Amino acid sequence: MNRTDRLYALVEELRAAAPRPRSARTLAARFEVSVRTIERDLAALQQSGVPVYAEPGRRGGYALDRQRTLPPLTITPAEATALAVGLHALAGTPFAADARSALQKVLAVMPERERAAAAEMTGRVQLLVPPARAARPAEPVVPAPLREALTAGRVLRLEYTDAEGTPTTREVEPIAFLGGDEHWYLAGWCRLREAPRGFRLDRIRAVRALEERVPERSVDLAELDTLGSDLVPLGEFGV
Repeated sequence: MNRTDRLYALVEELRAAAPRPRSARTLAARFEVSVRTIERDLAALQQSGVPVYAEPGRRGGYALDRQRTLPPLTITPAEATALAVGLHALAGTPFAADARSALQKVLAVMPERERAAAAEMTGRVQLLVPPARAARPAEPVVPAPLREALTAGRVLRLEYTDAEGTPTTREVEPIAFLGGDEHWYLAGWCRLREAPRGFRLDRIRAVRALEERVPERSVDLAELDTLGSDLVPLGEFGV
């Protein structure tokens, strides 16, 4: 069994046992590897966002929080391939890393046979990337406070450089992310300008979430002419 298959199998082993823990020694014997290897695998799962936690004590071990995971999915190989293709379109956006993590989690809970068929199908899919897009720089590293701005509901302090190269420090109440073909923006109420503003993500030099919660404020995003085009909410696609 290679490491990728073992990681998937580890998740299923912990899911089947949950909420009872499994010791590293028991898991090592189950997968015929060393305890050290199992501990490295479990650490990798935790770093990728799988809700595995350790329970101390003589009867402790590692357990999976079933309330925060998906059961095995009745998703077809074609549907999994469609997800992979669709998520590829998020390259270069603030959600590229989250897209990869989401796809890994879906694959992790697919039955082994369907997962193997999905891998076979996706291996036969090639995407034709226009030269202009192929020449784009690597996707930007978006700080976690910025990616989590809307769900965290906290005021942000931005170190921002405008189009003229002037640096400013601003407190911003995040409202929405605006996406286009060339750039992504954080839309928010700028306390420096006392007006709604769009901030290009690649011009944000530093960001910190403050303790202050975002107050209720009625803001019309139509006031923002950042993209020069109509805004299409993701909710229209069933998200």
